[in-house]
Amino acid sequence: MLTAYANYQFSIIHSPLDLRDLPTQLSSYQRIDMRRTRIEAELGVDLKHVEPRTEILGTSEQKNCEQMFGVVPIPVGYAGPLTVTFSNGQRSELHLPLATTEGALVASVNRGAKATVAGITIVRTVNHGMTRTIAFGIKNPSASLRASQESRIKNVRFSIEAIVNGIRNNERQWKAAAEATSGHLKVMSYDIDISKQYVFLTTAFDTDEAMGMNMVTIASQAIADWLTANVEGTECVTVAGNVDSDKKPSRRTHERGRGFDVTCVADVSPETIRDVLKTTPEALLRVADAKLVIGSSLAGAIGHNLHAANVVAALYLATGQDVAHTVEGSLADTEVIQHGGSLRIQVRLPALLVGVRGGGTELPAQAQCRALLMKNKSGLPGKQQLAESVAAAVLAGELSLLAAQATNTLAKAHEKLGR
Repeated sequence: MLTAYANYQFSIIHSPLDLRDLPTQLSSYQRIDMRRTRIEAELGVDLKHVEPRTEILGTSEQKNCEQMFGVVPIPVGYAGPLTVTFSNGQRSELHLPLATTEGALVASVNRGAKATVAGITIVRTVNHGMTRTIAFGIKNPSASLRASQESRIKNVRFSIEAIVNGIRNNERQWKAAAEATSGHLKVMSYDIDISKQYVFLTTAFDTDEAMGMNMVTIASQAIADWLTANVEGTECVTVAGNVDSDKKPSRRTHERGRGFDVTCVADVSPETIRDVLKTTPEALLRVADAKLVIGSSLAGAIGHNLHAANVVAALYLATGQDVAHTVEGSLADTEVIQHGGSLRIQVRLPALLVGVRGGGTELPAQAQCRALLMKNKSGLPGKQQLAESVAAAVLAGELSLLAAQATNTLAKAHEKLGR
């Protein structure tokens, strides 16, 4: 093995930049080292700081990243403890690992945790499931081009109705085809949308403790294959038709939810607002009205919040989630109202897409950060506990930033901590 490794290193400067053609008997670390050495030699760059330690690699080179040549360290800061009452009534303390390069973020969430010392309560959690949309069309649509316009319209309408009826009448069979792809997947529900010459089938799946995007794509392909084989005139145009809005913002996701839809609240006393947040309830309410209500509406924002994406991204990175799903996590709505003698802050996050199995969650560092966050068991399924924990952390961050803007200290905090 060492001879092959040495020979490969000797020859790389005389070969084209092909990072796939590596000796198969080498370890992951040696393959990563070879790729990095080749890039340095061919492109004349210095990549010594992306060289990983072997113990943090896990199975990343085999399962998580193609043509891997290194790692980029991301600082992880601690915020907490954050007191939360989960949706099942279990009260616990969260210890938040926040992976970020934005100075002041960890300090802000930490202050929010201190300001919500009375606790954050999860008041509603809905598991909408992981969705995937298949777009179906009419098989051989070019044949209708020779017909008159009136005939084409009739033919398209008839064919579309046949596809819809085929989906509805064969529900049991195509669901069985989907569920046969994994022992951890169940069909929860489905929706049909019709537009022009296309039928969009959006299916929601329970993916057990995995986030499950790969699972539902494979299952959706099985659905598409069954329907095209068994419903005459049906063609699968694409197995990812965008109605599910995966990793994209959409009003449908904001309104209907995707993955876990979590709402949490916290009541903050005037004394805490004065002593911890250094402001007044009146100032917080005014900023909330100007920023969350008026400013967001003028912008046409989908989701009226302060910086939910900051906290979602930091926890997703630390715990091995697919960080691109921060897009859906950013569709949060934050509301601040007077409630009795206190101020109530409420945050709804309609689309938290998380898992505790598979993907990046199995990598060593990410697994340890997830264990820290979920140190105190809630009695909920792990995936739901993680989603509710993320929501509570977002609320803490929202409250702290609201106070920073109410006291006009946001710029000062970044000047001190985030330069």
